[in-house]
Amino acid sequence: MTDRREIDRIVTAALDEDAPWGDLTSETLIPADATATADLVAREPGVLSGIEVFAAAFRIVDDRIRVTALKADGERFERGEHLARVGGPARGMLTAERVGLNLVQRMSGIATLTAQYVAAIAGTRARIVDTRKTTPGLRSLERQAVRDGGGRNHRRSLSDAIMAKDNHLAVLTAGGRDLATALRAARDRMPHTAHLEVEIDRLDQLDAVLAGGADTIMLDNFTLDDLRAGVARIGGRAIVEASGGVNLDTVAAIAATGVDVVSVGALTHSVRSLDLGLDAVIETAPALANANAGGDSA
Repeated sequence: MTDRREIDRIVTAALDEDAPWGDLTSETLIPADATATADLVAREPGVLSGIEVFAAAFRIVDDRIRVTALKADGERFERGEHLARVGGPARGMLTAERVGLNLVQRMSGIATLTAQYVAAIAGTRARIVDTRKTTPGLRSLERQAVRDGGGRNHRRSLSDAIMAKDNHLAVLTAGGRDLATALRAARDRMPHTAHLEVEIDRLDQLDAVLAGGADTIMLDNFTLDDLRAGVARIGGRAIVEASGGVNLDTVAAIAATGVDVVSVGALTHSVRSLDLGLDAVIETAPALANANAGGDSA
């Protein structure tokens, strides 16, 4: 679960963007004392993520609004299921509606897609992880959504681990410097708690990276045959990560090569938000119902 302070920071920024000087429509059309009830309803099946984020949008706008979760993060649901009920001052509900929906729809889309990837590699040793290809400002929420879908998280930020990619290696070995020597020198400068990952795109780089002491080796855009060969040559001396060319059609075969990790940028950078709606619950007033029952008309 994402820290509540982090949720509130993100949601407050979204509300400030959407209603910087108030909600002109609701403040003009809706009486100040009006109340309402509405349900969060699934328009399609999926996996829920972000119910606390959804609730935060209403709480921050008006703390008199109550959100009752009917499903928990990580739970599957079918089309037509009610996922939460919202009730309270109508103005605040209408102001918070779009921000709350935008966030829970996106998070649930990520969780649903992640669950499909996780299901596709069932029975292998691999695990599905995300990447840093997240929406700026929403990384915490999107990482939670990956977890809610059964996936795992890669490093959170550039500050969390050392990950040498192709451009790093190009600079590091400029002037003919030996890669293994350069990596060993980098390890000497690393904090003892840090993790070193190195990305390679050719098998002939593998020996130098192993000699340099990489903890994880990313095999980027390798063929299936080269992935199998890479796993065999590494022989358990480092964690093996596969990346590049990963989609729902290819992920099972990639995982079956024996890699430990499959990183999937598509979980966050090209996901479709799930179709969820906030439907008002209309209840007929008892007096009106009784009058209609009597058969009188005007």
